[in-house]
Amino acid sequence: MAATMLTPLRWMDDHLLVLDQRALPAEQRWIRCDTVADVVNVIAGMAVRGAPAIGLAGAYGMAIAALRSEDLADRADMLCGARPTAVHLAWAVQAMRSRCTGKDAQAWVQYAQQLHAEDAELNFAMASHGAALISPGSRVMTHCNTGALATGGWGTALGVIRVAHGAGKIAEVLAGETRPWLQGARLTAWELQQEKIPYRLLADGAMAWAMRQLRPEWVIVGADRIAANGDTANKIGTFSLAVLARSLGVKFMVVAPDATIDRTLESGADIPIEERPGEELTRLGAQPIAPAGAVAWNPVFDVTPAELIDVLVTEHGAISQPDRSQLAAVAPAAG
Repeated sequence: MAATMLTPLRWMDDHLLVLDQRALPAEQRWIRCDTVADVVNVIAGMAVRGAPAIGLAGAYGMAIAALRSEDLADRADMLCGARPTAVHLAWAVQAMRSRCTGKDAQAWVQYAQQLHAEDAELNFAMASHGAALISPGSRVMTHCNTGALATGGWGTALGVIRVAHGAGKIAEVLAGETRPWLQGARLTAWELQQEKIPYRLLADGAMAWAMRQLRPEWVIVGADRIAANGDTANKIGTFSLAVLARSLGVKFMVVAPDATIDRTLESGADIPIEERPGEELTRLGAQPIAPAGAVAWNPVFDVTPAELIDVLVTEHGAISQPDRSQLAAVAPAAG
């Protein structure tokens, strides 16, 4: 497994450093988190994003709480409430409490670091499984940012693309800009440049036409929560791409660790969908782009029905046409 220098999180003695992804690609700025409130702020404020990275930030938040001898149950609730859709946050916080309760503070730090290292290993396993499905010379399409910046250091969907590119399989990546936070334009394009992977950036509104005219072999995306029946919540716009892919005969791949599967939820109808302030749509930074008083609806995620997903890739392998019975046969992740 080749290492990547890209990482959104660094543990330093008794505090967490978080790469402020809101400042990328113009500036690499790190935020110091000394308290659980600091960690909650970087999660809720989108300085750190991507389900696995959010989960790891939550794990380090629990380590900080243990070091400060704080009320662990209260701090766990604070962290889990920072962003409700990504199940990895609650999973990581619960894993910390299950493994470390009754142990000294350093044990909490060490387990958070272990989860961090394990996430990179799981990412590479997923990437290898997914890359094996891609034909040589393929064009692929992706949405949002699912690379090292969104994880413990390798990537989920973008990890698949990295491994496939290393094997000489990727002719080009079509990356959607991903409004309103522009994770595709700011982060995915930046990561692809770092890896010297050929790509073209597309406006979100151009994705359907690009799918028809440029004929990618796969649309490859990540996930923030997967219900027991395979319905998948991911960045807003993913459902649209899945419908388009099925209509145009393009294959659709979801790449996510097993911990993303929430077996307590029957279907996607049960997944809580985070809504953020409308100002994220009516302004671009400090610049208004809509009339004063414009009312906006800003759901951050949508749900893709399992029947539109050709392959779900986890660290355990690739599952074709994922459904309830297939997901039930996969051993749940520890924690």
